[in-house]
Amino acid sequence: MDTIFTLLMVLVMIASILLVIIVMAQNPKGGGLSSTFGGASPAQFGVQRTNDFMEKATWTLGAVIIVLILISVVITGKPTAAAPAQQPVKKEAPATKQSAPAATTTTPAQLPAAPAK
Repeated sequence: MDTIFTLLMVLVMIASILLVIIVMAQNPKGGGLSSTFGGASPAQFGVQRTNDFMEKATWTLGAVIIVLILISVVITGKPTAAAPAQQPVKKEAPATKQSAPAATTTTPAQLPAAPAK
């Protein structure tokens, strides 16, 4: 169980690092990696495809991270078979009969006095 969790956490870290690299390579103004390889004009061949790839890679890596985290939560949330079993409750010995039951008096709770009007 621990090795699966460790493997999932390593995969989450790798996907997170890749996501950071891809986001840092993008330029919010539309330049970024696409302008480096294709020039500043979006009319040139390949520029739009680079933007599409970067956007799809960002969404895919984000989804992969979420799925891996959910899987790790499901795996670690299950109780293990090695959990200690509950001990059976001991039954008390039968009480000896008394000649007279103990006197128990219950007094009602005192109510606070109502304020005078």
